[in-house]
Amino acid sequence: MKIGVCVVKLRFPGNGSLKGKRRILKSLLARASNKFNISIAEVEDQELWQVSTVGFSCVGNEAFFVNQVLTTVVSFLERSREDAELLDYEIEIMDAL
Repeated sequence: MKIGVCVVKLRFPGNGSLKGKRRILKSLLARASNKFNISIAEVEDQELWQVSTVGFSCVGNEAFFVNQVLTTVVSFLERSREDAELLDYEIEIMDAL
């Protein structure tokens, strides 16, 4: 079994408050979770109102499948909202115990 983990850095250039960031992020994370059946959450930068670090994971039988799901989610996050800009991402795939 393979476990894939991805960390994405997002920026919200037009946002002016934590409330606005959380509204955008809540919608984005819920749609990604429902569409791709992944675990996803904000993992860093909770108190910054223009950036967020989001982590999500996927489990599968083959590394190719896991990588494909993670890169599809990254593409979804990149194009799904005009008020959220993807700055960087990192994918890691490992073997389960």
